[in-house]
Amino acid sequence: MCYIFNFQKHHYIQSLAIGLLLINGLHTSAQNVRFQNSTKLTLLDTVQNLNEVVVTAGRKPESISTVPSSISILSTKEIEAQSQISTNLASILGNTIPGLGTATNKATNSGQTLRGRSVLVLIDGIPQSTPLMNGQRDIRSIDPSVIERVEVIKGATSIYGNGSAGGIINYITKRNDSLSNPIGGVTTVRSTIQPYRSGETAGYRIAQSLYGRLNKFSYTASGSADYMGLQRDADGLALGQTDGLSNSYQYNAFVKLGYDIDASSSLVAVYNLYNSTQHAKYISQAGIYGESPTIGIKGEDPGEPAGTPYNHNAMLTYTKNNLFNNTLLQVSGYYNTFRSMNRYVANATAWYGPGQTQINSTKKGLRINLNTPFLLGQFPSEVTYGLDLLNDVTNQDLTDGRVYIPNMDMINMAPYAQLKIDFLENLIFKGGLRYENASVKINDFNTIATGPDNAGSIAVTGGKIPYRGTMFNAGLRFNKYDFFNPFISFSQGFAINELGRIVRRATDNDLDSLKTDPIITNNYEIGFSSTYSIFQLSAAYYRSTSKLGAELVDVGGYLMPQRTPQNIYGYEIALNARLSPQWTVGGTYAYVEGKSEQENGTKNYINGSLIGPPKATGYLYFTPNPAWNIQLFWVHTSARDRFEPVESTGKYRAAEGSVNDVNLFNLNASHRINNQWSMGLGIENLFNTDFYTVLSQYRAENVNYVKGMGTIASLNVNYRF
Repeated sequence: MCYIFNFQKHHYIQSLAIGLLLINGLHTSAQNVRFQNSTKLTLLDTVQNLNEVVVTAGRKPESISTVPSSISILSTKEIEAQSQISTNLASILGNTIPGLGTATNKATNSGQTLRGRSVLVLIDGIPQSTPLMNGQRDIRSIDPSVIERVEVIKGATSIYGNGSAGGIINYITKRNDSLSNPIGGVTTVRSTIQPYRSGETAGYRIAQSLYGRLNKFSYTASGSADYMGLQRDADGLALGQTDGLSNSYQYNAFVKLGYDIDASSSLVAVYNLYNSTQHAKYISQAGIYGESPTIGIKGEDPGEPAGTPYNHNAMLTYTKNNLFNNTLLQVSGYYNTFRSMNRYVANATAWYGPGQTQINSTKKGLRINLNTPFLLGQFPSEVTYGLDLLNDVTNQDLTDGRVYIPNMDMINMAPYAQLKIDFLENLIFKGGLRYENASVKINDFNTIATGPDNAGSIAVTGGKIPYRGTMFNAGLRFNKYDFFNPFISFSQGFAINELGRIVRRATDNDLDSLKTDPIITNNYEIGFSSTYSIFQLSAAYYRSTSKLGAELVDVGGYLMPQRTPQNIYGYEIALNARLSPQWTVGGTYAYVEGKSEQENGTKNYINGSLIGPPKATGYLYFTPNPAWNIQLFWVHTSARDRFEPVESTGKYRAAEGSVNDVNLFNLNASHRINNQWSMGLGIENLFNTDFYTVLSQYRAENVNYVKGMGTIASLNVNYRF
């Protein structure tokens, strides 16, 4: 039985990169693979038509071929294959999504911006990010085993609201729709170890899922438990533990219940609990930036385990088809409560004495979404419209009860409308408006004391900070010819970013002095895709501008948002070749750069907190027969050296350190024993490369100067019934 490629008639550009998106699953005879530019590619054991891929970029399921935006999609099989190498979602996405920064060995996703801007993370449309005070733990907010697919919408978009200046990452949880048996399930057992210096590095994973359908009821339920052993570098030294993942436990519980009320209406209830905390047996011994790494030494932190103590998500959705004039109605109410625990600090500079802070966020929301098809003259058209209501209460306090950032109570009401017109069958226009009407209420508060007897504390009179803005988007896609499929688009994004950093550094007694304007981002993009013979090529160029950005810069030893005009630009290229039924080779390249403009007109490069170095990926797939699948991946981050050290000290400012290039290889080999059993071997950092992470290099801080992890091997066994 041989594998062949079968391309759909139209291949549409979505941004770019294929790279590691072409990942085969463990138990599949038809593995869907998507190019970044919406070119879709499938490995099949028989010739058949491709199923259409649908996305939720427009707040409704639709063919990917009709969306004039840059979109990456990771399917279930692709997630399963990457999870054999690492179950860390930050690593999975960092290695597969062009334009997204690479991951570190940390529990946070610091530096993982999307095309140089902040990204909004969602679970089934429920916001996980905390833009009022970014805890940078939102990418790792759910276990990959309960995700059906990941949709990454690149470029500014306000379709889901605040925080999406760079785009959105939407985790779509597994659905019940296709299930027909009363019960089925998947059992997974995984063990991990670092083979070159294995002491204390052993880890494990156990996961169980059950699913089924009985008449009008359907369900999916799963639970997983992970333990990550001690992480060591290529030389066998324990890694620095600040915000680390060594000796961390991760738990996830998921349930989805569905009920078909009748042929045209249904109810779906979803709940997910995620927990990931580090119970470190080592503490950090600070190194010297540029000379020696921070390493782990035996010891215990006196504080609470750092990480994500809990992340609860619950949602109830009612769907009604054919409401009027074939209108689709979807109403969702959701609740999210999230805590991000930072590490214990023995000698703090921001407050008096030792302490440990935690960011707390509670979100309640209602989404009303409708879609009505109609004819505009002779052209098939549709309008998607609705209303989003969101209440986000975020604060940051210390575990001893002191308040670092008071409650920031945001209420946001946002009506929107999106029009789609299919001109001449092959020319598709989409355009729309969204009006953001938000206000943040802060009660009277006192800034945290920086000395004994409440020294340094300032009483601040509270009030409301209003935020208003109308966002616009428009795009065209022409999809008639396989050899040239161009698109062009313009979109705007809205964000209230890092308000908490400003509030906690208040120096005046009146909240009026803290009022800030929202970040309005304009995103322009043009690109194409091309298919010829065994080759597929895609390319896109984008530019993102904002009159008031939010780059974190060093101000008196603290990272503060600098509100200056920003101009970010970049491009992405992807090339793929199917050499034979057994061999596939390809790769991607993504480049992003940006500058901010100071009050005197000087333009400076944006630092590493937003702009990452160029990233390239490559892959080689070998499928000798339907049972075996061997995949070799290459991830390269280039050098970036844009800043000079401070002349008086000879040291780099925070987030301005130079970055050297890094080359890493990962391997995945899977074997399908029969329809029930399969096993796989995953190896991360195949050649035990000795390197410093991108984050540790650009941060230019002693305590964060941490090496990357050496080789780690994973053995995975799966049973399906």
